[in-house]
Amino acid sequence: MSTERTRTILLATDDDATWDEVEAALDDEHTTLERLRAGKDVRHAVLALDPDLVICDLQIGNMGGVATTLDLRLEEGAGRMDPRPVLLLLDRADDEFVARRSGADGWVHKPLDALSIRRAAEGLLAGSAPG
Repeated sequence: MSTERTRTILLATDDDATWDEVEAALDDEHTTLERLRAGKDVRHAVLALDPDLVICDLQIGNMGGVATTLDLRLEEGAGRMDPRPVLLLLDRADDEFVARRSGADGWVHKPLDALSIRRAAEGLLAGSAPG
Protein backbone atom coordinates (compact mmCIF):
# COMPACT_ATOMS: atom_id res chain seq x y z
CA MET A 1 0.00 0.00 0.00
CA SER A 2 1.36 3.40 -1.01
CA THR A 3 1.69 6.18 1.55
CA GLU A 4 1.68 8.90 -1.11
CA ARG A 5 -1.15 11.36 -0.50
CA THR A 6 -3.71 12.24 -3.11
CA ARG A 7 -3.17 15.62 -4.70
CA THR A 8 -5.77 17.82 -6.31
CA ILE A 9 -5.21 19.69 -9.55
CA LEU A 10 -7.72 22.25 -10.76
CA LEU A 11 -7.88 22.90 -14.52
CA ALA A 12 -9.75 25.89 -15.92
CA THR A 13 -10.49 25.44 -19.62
CA ASP A 14 -13.53 25.56 -21.83
CA ASP A 15 -11.78 23.54 -24.54
CA ASP A 16 -12.48 19.80 -24.46
CA ALA A 17 -9.29 18.92 -26.36
CA THR A 18 -7.20 20.78 -23.74
CA TRP A 19 -9.01 18.93 -20.95
CA ASP A 20 -8.35 15.60 -22.69
CA GLU A 21 -4.64 16.39 -23.11
CA VAL A 22 -4.15 17.44 -19.47
CA GLU A 23 -6.22 14.54 -18.17
CA ALA A 24 -4.12 12.07 -20.20
CA ALA A 25 -0.93 13.61 -18.83
CA LEU A 26 -1.83 13.92 -15.16
CA ASP A 27 -4.61 11.49 -14.26
CA ASP A 28 -3.34 8.72 -12.01
CA GLU A 29 -4.21 6.97 -8.76
CA HIS A 30 -2.61 9.78 -6.70
CA THR A 31 -4.27 12.70 -8.49
CA THR A 32 -7.77 14.12 -8.48
CA LEU A 33 -8.45 16.38 -11.45
CA GLU A 34 -11.20 18.96 -11.24
CA ARG A 35 -12.37 20.99 -14.23
CA LEU A 36 -13.93 24.42 -14.48
CA ARG A 37 -15.12 25.96 -17.72
CA ALA A 38 -14.93 29.61 -16.59
CA GLY A 39 -12.06 31.62 -15.14
CA LYS A 40 -14.46 33.57 -12.94
CA ASP A 41 -15.18 30.35 -11.00
CA VAL A 42 -11.55 29.57 -10.13
CA ARG A 43 -11.24 31.68 -6.97
CA HIS A 44 -14.29 30.08 -5.37
CA ALA A 45 -13.16 26.59 -6.41
CA VAL A 46 -9.69 27.19 -4.95
CA LEU A 47 -11.24 28.19 -1.63
CA ALA A 48 -13.55 25.15 -1.66
CA LEU A 49 -11.16 22.49 -2.97
CA ASP A 50 -7.73 23.76 -1.77
CA PRO A 51 -5.95 22.34 -4.85
CA ASP A 52 -2.22 21.68 -4.87
CA LEU A 53 -1.92 23.15 -8.37
CA VAL A 54 -4.08 25.38 -10.56
CA ILE A 55 -3.76 25.10 -14.34
CA CYS A 56 -5.38 27.81 -16.47
CA ASP A 57 -5.85 27.92 -20.21
CA LEU A 58 -4.85 31.33 -21.58
CA GLN A 59 -8.17 31.70 -23.40
CA ILE A 60 -11.21 30.93 -21.25
CA GLY A 61 -14.38 32.78 -22.15
CA ASN A 62 -14.43 36.30 -20.77
CA MET A 63 -11.89 35.78 -17.94
CA GLY A 64 -8.81 34.07 -19.27
CA GLY A 65 -5.82 32.55 -17.56
CA VAL A 66 -3.92 35.80 -17.05
CA ALA A 67 -6.86 37.55 -15.36
CA THR A 68 -7.56 34.43 -13.31
CA THR A 69 -3.94 34.23 -12.15
CA LEU A 70 -3.93 37.94 -11.25
CA ASP A 71 -7.14 37.42 -9.26
CA LEU A 72 -5.58 34.54 -7.31
CA ARG A 73 -2.40 36.53 -6.62
CA LEU A 74 -4.41 39.52 -5.37
CA GLU A 75 -6.38 37.27 -3.01
CA GLU A 76 -3.15 35.69 -1.76
CA GLY A 77 -1.55 39.11 -1.28
CA ALA A 78 -4.54 40.27 0.75
CA GLY A 79 -4.25 37.20 2.99
CA ARG A 80 -7.61 35.78 1.94
CA MET A 81 -6.11 32.70 0.28
CA ASP A 82 -3.04 30.53 0.76
CA PRO A 83 -0.47 30.71 -2.05
CA ARG A 84 -0.39 27.86 -4.53
CA PRO A 85 1.38 27.29 -7.86
CA VAL A 86 -0.33 28.33 -11.08
CA LEU A 87 0.56 26.87 -14.48
CA LEU A 88 -0.63 28.67 -17.62
CA LEU A 89 -1.26 26.98 -20.95
CA LEU A 90 -0.01 29.50 -23.52
CA ASP A 91 -0.96 29.89 -27.15
CA ARG A 92 2.44 31.22 -28.31
CA ALA A 93 5.90 32.13 -27.04
CA ASP A 94 5.05 35.86 -27.04
CA ASP A 95 2.50 35.14 -24.29
CA GLU A 96 5.32 34.46 -21.82
CA PHE A 97 5.52 38.20 -21.08
CA VAL A 98 1.96 38.34 -19.76
CA ALA A 99 2.43 35.00 -17.98
CA ARG A 100 5.36 36.46 -16.04
CA ARG A 101 3.49 39.69 -15.30
CA SER A 102 0.45 37.81 -14.01
CA GLY A 103 2.50 35.97 -11.39
CA ALA A 104 2.19 32.54 -12.98
CA ASP A 105 4.74 30.08 -11.65
CA GLY A 106 5.16 28.23 -14.93
CA TRP A 107 3.74 27.71 -18.37
CA VAL A 108 3.53 25.27 -21.24
CA HIS A 109 3.15 26.22 -24.90
CA LYS A 110 0.53 24.77 -27.21
CA PRO A 111 0.30 22.46 -28.97
CA LEU A 112 0.29 20.53 -25.72
CA ASP A 113 1.93 17.19 -25.20
CA ALA A 114 1.70 14.89 -22.20
CA LEU A 115 5.42 14.99 -21.38
CA SER A 116 5.58 18.80 -21.24
CA ILE A 117 2.45 19.03 -19.14
CA ARG A 118 3.61 16.32 -16.73
CA ARG A 119 7.12 17.81 -16.42
CA ALA A 120 5.79 21.32 -15.71
CA ALA A 121 3.15 20.14 -13.23
CA GLU A 122 5.53 17.84 -11.35
CA GLY A 123 8.12 20.62 -11.18
CA LEU A 124 5.63 23.06 -9.69
CA LEU A 125 4.26 20.48 -7.28
CA ALA A 126 7.84 19.81 -6.16
CA GLY A 127 8.47 23.53 -5.67
CA SER A 128 10.46 24.49 -8.76
CA ALA A 129 9.45 26.94 -11.50
CA PRO A 130 9.82 25.46 -14.99
CA GLY A 131 8.50 28.58 -16.85
